[in-house]
Amino acid sequence: MTREPSRLKDVLDRKQFAVTVEYNPPKGTNVTGLLDNARQLVGRVHGVNVTDNTAAVVRAGSLPVCRLLYELGHDPVMQLTCRDRNRIAMQSDLMGAHLLGIRNVLCLTGDYPTVGDHKDAKPVYDLDSVQVMQLVQGLNDGRDMAGNKLDGATAFQIGAAVTPEADPLGPMLAKFEVKVKAGAGFFQTQAIYNPEQFASFMTAVRPFKVKVLAGILVLRNAKMAEFMNAHIPGVSVPQAMIDELRAAGDKSEDAGVEIAVRTIAAVRPHCDGVHIMAIKATHRLGEILTKSGIG
Repeated sequence: MTREPSRLKDVLDRKQFAVTVEYNPPKGTNVTGLLDNARQLVGRVHGVNVTDNTAAVVRAGSLPVCRLLYELGHDPVMQLTCRDRNRIAMQSDLMGAHLLGIRNVLCLTGDYPTVGDHKDAKPVYDLDSVQVMQLVQGLNDGRDMAGNKLDGATAFQIGAAVTPEADPLGPMLAKFEVKVKAGAGFFQTQAIYNPEQFASFMTAVRPFKVKVLAGILVLRNAKMAEFMNAHIPGVSVPQAMIDELRAAGDKSEDAGVEIAVRTIAAVRPHCDGVHIMAIKATHRLGEILTKSGIG
């Protein structure tokens, strides 16, 4: 019998420091490695995100992997992008997710297909991320997007994304407020590498009664950091960190772990939790939790 996991929402409501991590589903059907890794984190983290064809690369679906994590004892966060589904498919998937025990949904726009591995795919973008949040709020209130009454409402905690190191920050703060009004209860941020700048962002958004989890993306080497600076809007890895990674040579992943641990310590006083993204380094998640003293 599946054990009911502790819920991320309860942790946030109790004002505990929340810890979430992220997995990319496999490109295929072999989930053995993912589940073996996730099994070791049961009871150490409060939520587990599952991406939705991130970077427009085809992978196994977020929803079934969320259910598998739920069965392990995790509280999954289903990511839902606007790129691949119209409003009918989204509402159907969301009702199905509720039936399968999923209670968190992170609403995202989604990368355009041309950046992924099916460049000729037709994008949908029937709704934007804010409209999806409004759609989820409607389902929670017992009605579909057309106003029809549901035979059983959903009960999702709505999540959103934000980029605290955006320059200029003003437009991002305005979008933050729009997302709060659309029903967002928690935010998971883009990768943070400048804690002082993040602290200023948190001062600006504290009047809003929502929770913010700082994004911690583990850098594996200097090349990865330089790629992010060149191609990921709103991300700025300081040159000193890049130099540290390069100086580490074949131990660069170790240096990336230490940078992540330092960053967690630096942002912890300012936010409600952290969201750790260890792309191709999920085997280091347990170590990061231990060294940071957060799980």
